[in-house]
Amino acid sequence: MIPLVLRKALVAIALLALLAGCQATPSAELRGTGDLGVIVERATGSLAVVDTSHHRILDRVEGLGDLSHASVKFSRDARYAFVFGRDGGLSRVDLLTSEITHRVMQSGNSIGGAVSQDGSLVAVANYDPGGVKVFDSETLEEVAEIPATYRDDDGDEQRSKVVGLVDAPGNRFVYSLFEAGEIHLVDMHGDTPEVSRFSDIGEAPYDALIGPNGRYYIAGLFGEDGLALLDLWHLEEGVQRILPDYGRGEERLPVYKMPHLEGWAMAGGEAWLPAVGRHEVLVADSGGWSLSERIPVHGQPIFVMTRPDERQVWVNFAHPDNNVVQVIDTEGREIVATLSPGESVLHMEFTPKGEHAWISARDSDRVVVYDTHTLEEVARLDSESPSGIFFTHRAHRIGL
Repeated sequence: MIPLVLRKALVAIALLALLAGCQATPSAELRGTGDLGVIVERATGSLAVVDTSHHRILDRVEGLGDLSHASVKFSRDARYAFVFGRDGGLSRVDLLTSEITHRVMQSGNSIGGAVSQDGSLVAVANYDPGGVKVFDSETLEEVAEIPATYRDDDGDEQRSKVVGLVDAPGNRFVYSLFEAGEIHLVDMHGDTPEVSRFSDIGEAPYDALIGPNGRYYIAGLFGEDGLALLDLWHLEEGVQRILPDYGRGEERLPVYKMPHLEGWAMAGGEAWLPAVGRHEVLVADSGGWSLSERIPVHGQPIFVMTRPDERQVWVNFAHPDNNVVQVIDTEGREIVATLSPGESVLHMEFTPKGEHAWISARDSDRVVVYDTHTLEEVARLDSESPSGIFFTHRAHRIGL
C-alpha cells in the first residue's frame, strides 16, 4: 500500500510532467513565417528555405523542375511559396513543412507570375503557348486561360509570348506581349476575365514593372529606345512614351544581358534605373519622367535596388563584370562601397527593414549576407548554384 503522502507526491510529479509536455510540444512545432524566405538553387531544381533572422538554411525542397529562370511569389498569409519554373511547372510549397503541396505542368515554357490582390488567384505568364493561365491559389485548379492573340501583317491570328506579368490593385493583372507590341490589362472581378488591350506601345517589350503604389505600369522595349507607361488610374489616356533616350542609343552598344526592370529603385521621388549596354545608373524624375543624371558604375547594371529607407541603392552587373556589387549613396550620388561577394552575382534581396542584404554568387556556390550600415559581411551560406532570393515580406507588396 503506497502511503497517501507518497501518492500525492507522485500525482503532483505526473501533473507537472504533463503540463511541461503540453507546453513543450506547441513551442517546438509552431513558428511564424515573417522572417522566412527561399533561395532558388537552379542547378538542382530545389529551393533552400532560409531563416533571415539567424542567417541559416532550415531545409531544402527538391523536385521543382527547371529553375533556370525561376521566380517566386508568396501567399497572402506568407506560408506558401508559388514557384514558377521555366519548364511551365507551377508549384506550391509549404514553407513550414518544406513540402510541395500542389504542382501542375501548365505550359511548355513560362516566365514568371503574380498573385492577385486578395490572394485568391495565381497567374502565370507563358511563352509556349503564348498567354496567361490563372489558378486557384489553394488548389492550383485552373480558373481561366487567356490566349495572348494578335494579328500579324498578313491579318492572320498569332499568339505572342507574354512578359512582364504583375498584379495590380482591384484583382487585376497587367502584362506585355513581346511580338505584338501590346499591353493587356485583365480584370478578374467577375466570373470571366475582362481584357483591355493597349496596342502600338513600341517594338518588342521584353520586361516590365509596376510602381509600389500600383499606379504606373512601365514596359521596357527591346526593339527601340524609350519606355512605355500605362497609368492605371487614367486608362483613357492610353499608353505614353517616356524617357525616349533610354536604351542602347545611337552607338548600338553590345548588350550582354538586358536589365531586369523589376529591380528598379524608387527613392526620394526619383527612379534609379540600369542603363542598357552602358556602365551607368540613370536617375529620372518620376513626376515628369525626364532624365536628370547619369552615374558611372563598374559595368552594365542588371538590378538597381533601393534599401527600404531609400538611403542606398545597390547595383549588380552583367557578365563579364558580374563579380562585384556597388553601393550608391542616394543623397550624395556617389559610390560608397564596392563589394566582392563571389563569382557571378545574380540576385540581391533586402530584409524587410533593410538592415541586411543577401546576395547570391552562383559560380561560388554561396550566398553572402551584408550589414547595410557597416557594409561588412555578417554571414555566408553554402548553396549550390544559387540565383533568385525571395523573402516573405514580398507577400504584402504590389508587384513583388
